[in-house]
Amino acid sequence: MASPKNPEINQEVFKLYDAYAHNKMSKREFIKKLSVYAVGGLTVSSLMSFVMPNYKDTIQIQEDDPKLKTEFINYDSPKGGGSIKAQLSRPSDSSGKLPGIVVVHENRGLNPYIADVGRRAAVAGFISIAPDALTPLGGYPGNDDDGREMQRKRDRDEMLEDFIAAFDYLKNHPACTGNIGVVGFCFGGWISNMMAVKVPDLKAAVPFYGGQPSVEEVPNINAPLQLHFGGLDERVNAGWPAYEEALKANNKEYEAYIYEGANHGFHNDSTGRYDPEDAKLAWSRTIEFFKKNLS
Repeated sequence: MASPKNPEINQEVFKLYDAYAHNKMSKREFIKKLSVYAVGGLTVSSLMSFVMPNYKDTIQIQEDDPKLKTEFINYDSPKGGGSIKAQLSRPSDSSGKLPGIVVVHENRGLNPYIADVGRRAAVAGFISIAPDALTPLGGYPGNDDDGREMQRKRDRDEMLEDFIAAFDYLKNHPACTGNIGVVGFCFGGWISNMMAVKVPDLKAAVPFYGGQPSVEEVPNINAPLQLHFGGLDERVNAGWPAYEEALKANNKEYEAYIYEGANHGFHNDSTGRYDPEDAKLAWSRTIEFFKKNLS
């Protein structure tokens, strides 16, 4: 079956990449299975270049953009990984305090795409912090394959504590109002959901295609949620009906958007799963949601 948004590519290619990117198969197995779909003018090499990340040509906001003050800081995470490195970014012309956003990476550390998202949040008028949960292991290694292997060595609940500590860092930052939200992607989507469970003072959470907390944890959620799902993301979407039922049963404030024809990772503009129209819409909804709830 052809992909609805990329008719020249078989949808199974995206499913294979999703399995590979989430450690369900080795790179050798991924390439072997990919060869089945190298037909016509498509080669394995061209398919690989289409689905694998290209950070060099897709950065939207450069690290040295004069509109921003972007720096790298370290903060303490006593319950997590000790000292954590993070990108801190805010508008360079801001003189007053700003609401804050914690930006949470996928299952491969603080790669260039997520760092870019942190800067996009700052351009929108927030002070953002984008931590690297791989810091205790040396930090994002420069490529996603090694990053995934490194992140598998860390306990996810300890990483959750690292991101909660980032919330605490922002809350006490002199340039922050103390009104803080979180946005995360994939693994970061799960972190965003769990921060809504674990952080009573969190003002808003925006999980992109993230795993869900247990239904028993839902009563602890205080923050309003805005959830984004790719319509073709069967793996993550399987848990949504039970989560939504629990949110309704506990009278939680939420809004959810399912982008039909979009894959898991549709917001990530560095890979072939990227859907420009849906990504732009989802991000505009995210920023408006934060402006509404963090003011």
